[in-house]
Formats: sequence, structure tokens, C-alpha cells
Amino acid sequence: MSLEILKCTVNGQAVEVAFDPRESLADTLRYRLGLTSVKKGCEVGECGACTVLVDGEAIDSCIYLTLWAQGKHILTVEGLKNDNGELSEIQRAFIEEAAVQCGFCTPGLIMSAVEIVGSGKQYTREELRRLISGHLCRCTGYQNILNAVERAVRSAEHPGAGD
Repeated sequence: MSLEILKCTVNGQAVEVAFDPRESLADTLRYRLGLTSVKKGCEVGECGACTVLVDGEAIDSCIYLTLWAQGKHILTVEGLKNDNGELSEIQRAFIEEAAVQCGFCTPGLIMSAVEIVGSGKQYTREELRRLISGHLCRCTGYQNILNAVERAVRSAEHPGAGD
């Protein structure tokens, strides 16, 4: 099998990387680009550990072929820090609400939260619960995770309100 070249933007940087046409985006991001926030859990799109944003939409990168990312903008947790290396508001919300336990599910949940906050919409707690329902957390930290997502949305709506 011959390799192809992916040309896209990853975390704000232009990228050109060789890949196998059968390869998932999760594999390309983890093993070819070293972006280890992209976790491989179930590898069938059920657990959410591999969630990244592609053109602003949260996707399960384990079932998204790399070739579909041609020319797209991809965002992973590594791309959330600011120019000074400081954590994003969403990452801080997860820390402040103790939503980080073993950490395996956390990057995918954070990326879904980025999409949720980026929508600019207001959500009820029940709507937020449904929006993160595609993520599995084996540490049973859903209450704190929900608190963190709610805090991030509140902070985006009213800067300073999450403090």
C-alpha cells in the first residue's frame, strides 16, 4: 500500500504528513504527529476518548479516516493553550471542578466542551448532560464533569462568572 500526504491545519499550524489511506485520524494524530491527548479507547466511536474538532465539529477520530481531513482544520487539546502556555478557560474549569480523575476520558470531554462553548448557545443542565452523553468515564466522575462543562459555558456567557 502506498502512502498519501495529508495537508491540513492542526492546532493552528500547517501540516503535511504521510499516512496510510486506511488509517484513522486518531492514529495519524497520535503516532505520526505525537498528539497524545488523542486517546484510543474503544476504537469503534462509542467512548469519546478520541474526540477532536474538525472544522469546529466534535468527531470521534478513531472512526474518521485521515484522508477525510484533507484541507481541514483540526483542533486537539494540545492546541488549546494560549501563547503563554496557560490553560484555556475550559481546561481550568475541569481542574477547578475536580473533573479530572484518571484523565483518560478528559481530553475528549474537553474537546466536546470546546464545541459546546463555541456554539454560543445557552443550555440547561439536562441538555448539557445529553451533549456529553457520548463519553464514557470509568471513574464515574460525571457529576464533576457536568459541573465543569456548565462552568465553562457560564464563563463564556459572562466572563468572570465561573470564578
